[in-house]
Amino acid sequence: MDILHLIDRLEEILNDSRAIPFTHNVIVDEDKVLDLIDQMRVAIPEEVKKSQQLLAQRDRLLAQAQEEANRTLALAREKSEQLVERDAIVQAASARADQIVAQAKADIETTRRDADEYAMDTLNKLEMELDRVLTQVRNGINTLKQEKEQQA
Repeated sequence: MDILHLIDRLEEILNDSRAIPFTHNVIVDEDKVLDLIDQMRVAIPEEVKKSQQLLAQRDRLLAQAQEEANRTLALAREKSEQLVERDAIVQAASARADQIVAQAKADIETTRRDADEYAMDTLNKLEMELDRVLTQVRNGINTLKQEKEQQA
């Protein structure tokens, strides 16, 4: 469930609660509030799980790129060993192997950079969303405190 929706529901509960005369206190339905808190505890870890899944996905991509680079490197070595007997062919194979290794390293770095950028963007968005939610909660608390002070 969306954390913002849960915060709206908490605000509704507080707004619908009966005020205690001559105080800034209200009577709330404990079961409703506790149920809502439980739902919030479930919702927030889901956002964190999504971030962890993104990091795991990035790690898988990096591992796949490394595996592909290792296969490419092994193939290049195998081919170059087969061509050792011929000088001209050996030089060409060596140059090609170096080229393949350089390309594999460049591919790994590009994949790593892209995965890191994707993870960073996602984590930044999550941080902004959590900051926004925290600001809303603080604003709600401040509003309730101000109303409490005005009633006093």
